[in-house]
Amino acid sequence: MSKNGSNFIIKSLRKAVQNKQRLLSILIDPDKFDLKKTEAFLGQIPNSTNYLLVGGSKVKTGHTEVVVNQLKRFTELPLILFPGDVNQITDQADAILFLSLLSGRNPEYLINQQVKSISKLQHSSLEIIPTGYILIDGGISTSVLKVSQTKAIPQDQVSSIVHTALAGQFSGKQLIYLEAGSGATHPVSAEIISEVKKNISIPLIVGGGIKTELQKETAYHAGADMVVMGNVFEIL
Repeated sequence: MSKNGSNFIIKSLRKAVQNKQRLLSILIDPDKFDLKKTEAFLGQIPNSTNYLLVGGSKVKTGHTEVVVNQLKRFTELPLILFPGDVNQITDQADAILFLSLLSGRNPEYLINQQVKSISKLQHSSLEIIPTGYILIDGGISTSVLKVSQTKAIPQDQVSSIVHTALAGQFSGKQLIYLEAGSGATHPVSAEIISEVKKNISIPLIVGGGIKTELQKETAYHAGADMVVMGNVFEIL
């Protein structure tokens, strides 16, 4: 699997985007994951799944590593950390989305958490992927908004969303992640996805509230390079 310095995952992701391949990631929240049903869970996710994202807004210290190790017993899919804070970092995964919450103005999630993570990441084998994380109003108050003490950007502020994404790209992010939030009643709109995709030149990830095949296909058609689904598979 990928090691820090090899950039295996970001290279494969870029190649897939160049080939117009539609990528799918399944998000696993360690606090909601039943370790005893790991094999059954993996058996029900789509065969087209490319990556597993592991992380949540609040996760008990050490539990992310337990979940990652359990998943590795049953799958060879790349495991990418999607951490809500520094305590969710584990070297047992393959990569980490090194997130900066660009939509908020809380320095704790713009840079402070990133600085705190360096002691764990500096000599880590994890592939580190700088990611601009943008919260879009999905119609509900999500846990990430409460934890980060920030506000999501309203969906009608398309220009602001595009400018935020470009600010992420111009500051060196390798991915942009548009997130409506877990359980969102309104996924990121096709208009937003399309306008962001037109303006950036790095891969675009879209997640939050995508529960149906139609919603997934709508996101792809609008320009999402990777769609992230999660809650719809939390049925076991």
